Amino acid sequence: MKEFRTYKRSVRERRAFLRFLAFSLSGVLLFVILPFFDVFGRSFTTAVTGRFNGIQNYKTIFNNQAFLLAVKNTLRFTGVCIPLLTITGLLIAVPLSRRKDAGVIKSLYLFPLAMPTATVVIVWKLFFYKQGFLNLYLSRLGEWTGLWGEVHTDYLGGGAAFWVLVFSYIWKNTGYTVVLWLAGILGIPNALLEAAKVDGATGPQCFFRIVLPNLKGSLYTIVILSFLNSFKIYREAYLVAGAYPAKDIYLLQHLFNNWFVNMEFDKMAAAAICVGGFLFLVIMLLQYFWDKKEG
Repeated sequence: MKEFRTYKRSVRERRAFLRFLAFSLSGVLLFVILPFFDVFGRSFTTAVTGRFNGIQNYKTIFNNQAFLLAVKNTLRFTGVCIPLLTITGLLIAVPLSRRKDAGVIKSLYLFPLAMPTATVVIVWKLFFYKQGFLNLYLSRLGEWTGLWGEVHTDYLGGGAAFWVLVFSYIWKNTGYTVVLWLAGILGIPNALLEAAKVDGATGPQCFFRIVLPNLKGSLYTIVILSFLNSFKIYREAYLVAGAYPAKDIYLLQHLFNNWFVNMEFDKMAAAAICVGGFLFLVIMLLQYFWDKKEG
């Protein structure tokens, strides 16, 4: 009898769990999974007639110079930004975790996330254009020191545009990175640190041997979120430089936008499948190495 009651309770719990997930799973199925399979099917057909043409769309995009340039720039942007963002957030979070007013300061770091993208872009334009505040300041500084003349560098039209975009990404996303690092740091039991100090461990030793090893979970979350967010920088780049920006900041999102405007849906579908597969593969690899280290 007792086993029967236990079985009935487990069945009720299982049904409650399924009912709880039903709405979210149906939304994912309707708005994510089914559209993905539709795009996957379209990647093997022509855009106008819908005729099946095999892997021709994939051959076309991998022979497309704009696609190769966008892939290179996007990977470069991701490779530069993720380490910078991760390290910057950690360097801010460690001293911040020792302050009593950490909550107020944390809110200030989250402020960029609340600012509309259009407002941020206007500020960047005022600051980085040829006649912007940065060139004006540098010109005045050169005039005052006598080391150089007037400066008219176009930071948004050349190679410097890439670093302007990197700065924009770091500035906007540092806040949530700091919050995630803080959550991990504050979750470390004080007893571990106090015991280490009693045993004579110095501050750097406590950090590298106790704090960092206990932040692996936070590191994994931050890397995944930063990796995904690095593919969403398009709004800033588009509003600053338009659909055809400087060569160094021509990203995959620009390419998708231009193909969409030109109704080249076959190429866009094939490229979307490739990008989605790449993101999935990277996340699975990160999960594999994470599980391997945990084991």
